[in-house]
Amino acid sequence: MGFIAMNRFQVRHGYETQFETMWAERESRLKEMGGFREFRLLKGPDGDGYRLYSSHVVWDSRDAFEAWTKSRQFRDAHKDAGQSKTQDALMGPPTFEGFDTVLHEG
Repeated sequence: MGFIAMNRFQVRHGYETQFETMWAERESRLKEMGGFREFRLLKGPDGDGYRLYSSHVVWDSRDAFEAWTKSRQFRDAHKDAGQSKTQDALMGPPTFEGFDTVLHEG
């Protein structure tokens, strides 16, 4: 029924626009992968000194997601993940959460 891969980011106040622009201008390789369905960048509530964001990717299966994490496309898409602009914007590393779909209405 599908697999959802999410990364939560705590983005320091004042860096929200920079963070959103970085995502909008990135070289996404997701569409090249079998099993990719949809990507969303979600903007959440304010926290203590940060704004919560989540990247939300829907895959056909956990296997399709795992193939992505082992692919050249994944390595290319994440090659600049540790750059100083990213580190300045984030309160810490992202938190990954993976979910198997057990019920879907649509």
